[in-house]
Amino acid sequence: MDPEFAAALAQAGLLDSKAPPPPSTAAEARAGFDMTVLRGYKAFLEPHLPPSNTYTVTDHRVLVQGGEIFVRSLVPAVDDKSEMFPVLVYIHGGGWTIGSIELDDYVLRGYCVRQKITVVNVEYRLAPEHPFPTAVDDCYAALKWTVSNAALLRADLRQGFLIGGESAGANIAAALTHTARDDPFFEGRRLTGQLLCEPSVCHLVAYPESLKPKFKSITEFTVMPPLSKEMVEKFYGWYNAPPSDPRFSPLLYPSHQGLPRAYIQAMGFDPLRDDAIVYEEVLREAGVETKLNLYPGVSHGFYYGFPGISAAVKVREDAEKGLKLLLGRQSSA
Repeated sequence: MDPEFAAALAQAGLLDSKAPPPPSTAAEARAGFDMTVLRGYKAFLEPHLPPSNTYTVTDHRVLVQGGEIFVRSLVPAVDDKSEMFPVLVYIHGGGWTIGSIELDDYVLRGYCVRQKITVVNVEYRLAPEHPFPTAVDDCYAALKWTVSNAALLRADLRQGFLIGGESAGANIAAALTHTARDDPFFEGRRLTGQLLCEPSVCHLVAYPESLKPKFKSITEFTVMPPLSKEMVEKFYGWYNAPPSDPRFSPLLYPSHQGLPRAYIQAMGFDPLRDDAIVYEEVLREAGVETKLNLYPGVSHGFYYGFPGISAAVKVREDAEKGLKLLLGRQSSA
């Protein structure tokens, strides 16, 4: 285990104890997450925000099936009002059940300014009130809205059209790369990159027989805080997706050819570690350009709870380097 991570767990009283039992309801999970993780994470990042006059923040309403959602756009503020930027459509994590656009908002503001990129952060509807495939459909509507409103967002898709997310958000992003690849709507304005941080890519009861031996982490790290196997199964139940539906298990799409290049992050002590590792391998074998970073000795989403330790800083720095890689601004070496 990473020494700093071990010390942080010990200080929190979690090092020698099993992961706490999962909350019984989604409302309980949300309240606990907001109180124990979100507030502290945003407080840690707030001093590092870029100056407020270097970007604009706008919330937009997007019509979706059965209602509406909103997306938050972050656009660089520059003197040249005709300057256009690449765009990243970002999908937050939280097991399809918790979290919001507030979770990664401050990190994305940094991306916007430092990388001169427009960001569209999606507030999709959550399970169990809105079970599968609502989150996928909402995010796909947001992806299409981004294309249709490129001028409003000062986005030039030719400079880069990326999709990304963390955990459940990465799961949705991975699925939507396939949907967009096959949709004539995106002809001439295809996605050019995918940023996947610790993605879930296959339900644990739907692993392909040929790949089952490679999925070891789900049984190796059953009680590793903050995400236990029991909590994974709880999220699956709230989302209520058919395990073999590729929109939930994107590993199961019949073809991964023609997908945009991918940057993927995996945590060494994560029950979902092998989802990321296997998915990168499958994409690479399908001819997709990939880069994978594996962080030994740390667990799923640890950087939210302990954002100041060295490994957490590296995960954030590497994610931004991955963004630059997808934009063609940095070597994969």
